[in-house]
Amino acid sequence: MSVTDSLPTIHWTEDGAERSAMWRSEAGLPPPKRVVIADDQTPADTAFRLASEGTALLWRGDFQNARQLLQAMARRVDRKPKKAPKPAASLTEAFHKHRLAQSQRARTLGMLLLPFEAGHVVPLRRAPDVHEACEQVYGPSDAPYVASMRELLGLIGAFEWRKKGVEIPALGDRIHAWYGVFSPVRGEYIDLVAKEPLPSGTLAFDIGTGTGVLAALLAQRGVKRVVGTDQDARALGNARANVERLGLTGDVEIIEADLFPEGRAPLVVCNPPWVPARPSSPIEHAVFDPDSRMLRGFLNGLAAHLTPDGQGWLILSDFAEHLGLRTRDELLGWIDAAGLKVLGRSDIRPRHPKAADADDPLFAARKAEITSLWRLAAKSST
Repeated sequence: MSVTDSLPTIHWTEDGAERSAMWRSEAGLPPPKRVVIADDQTPADTAFRLASEGTALLWRGDFQNARQLLQAMARRVDRKPKKAPKPAASLTEAFHKHRLAQSQRARTLGMLLLPFEAGHVVPLRRAPDVHEACEQVYGPSDAPYVASMRELLGLIGAFEWRKKGVEIPALGDRIHAWYGVFSPVRGEYIDLVAKEPLPSGTLAFDIGTGTGVLAALLAQRGVKRVVGTDQDARALGNARANVERLGLTGDVEIIEADLFPEGRAPLVVCNPPWVPARPSSPIEHAVFDPDSRMLRGFLNGLAAHLTPDGQGWLILSDFAEHLGLRTRDELLGWIDAAGLKVLGRSDIRPRHPKAADADDPLFAARKAEITSLWRLAAKSST
């Protein structure tokens, strides 16, 4: 069975006839139940009202006009209400309100839909060639389908970033992130790993390798063999491509595993998602770790995968602590319950723009945020 055979179907009425096509959504959203036809004559106010009410608009007009319509809808979504909302009682409440607003915004703006023909062709006036950007994410297409304009713009943006890559000073090179794989745009955690003295240069495990940036960095620092693990197929392909491009295939092996590979290592590194909240879409798994499952899984399995006197490096932001989603005592309790002890900790402040944006609803938490590299060891080690 091909991938397209498993896709859901979207239905609509056009020119008095019932129509249908396959539905694509990387966010895992179901096809809208109500769909109307829209074109260059559709006013932005009408489009925004319909989208807010849960009615999708399948576009039949000019592609660039659709892009402008989406921008007009976004301005209406982001318009500040005439009556100021009640301030959040806590940063925890502010976080949940912020996520809810983001989810509602994405749902509304995701209601502007585009038709695609086989081969990822958009059959609209002034439509760009999006075949390569779509095929990188969706794979080959041999049948028509429908997807949201907002998702397509995300695919195009990811395609350009994948080509350009992110400069990593500690590597002296670029890392190219694929769509849905966490991009190392925040470089402070990489600097922590680059500067921390290595306990051994023989073998290291990189748990949840993502783009492979930390595995590549450890190899460049002189670790003779690095094993990076992930269970996401896209991340595995991404990491292998980066390792190959950097000329490190002889030093770094990328394998599929649920956290740990077999065996023990004198150094085990993990940079789990930092926020213990439920992802609202599959591509958010790189950011949100529900119930801190990956974090606790790493801690609980670490001692069994360390050599005597080996170290585990946990790279973690305290952003969740400032949001009231996790406490420092909880983290220390999990470390202790896992049979681990803290050897030391290196800290660094974030350098991303949001840390200086006073209009951000989570500014207080971002301003106070510290990213740390925790050096852990088994209690039984000397």
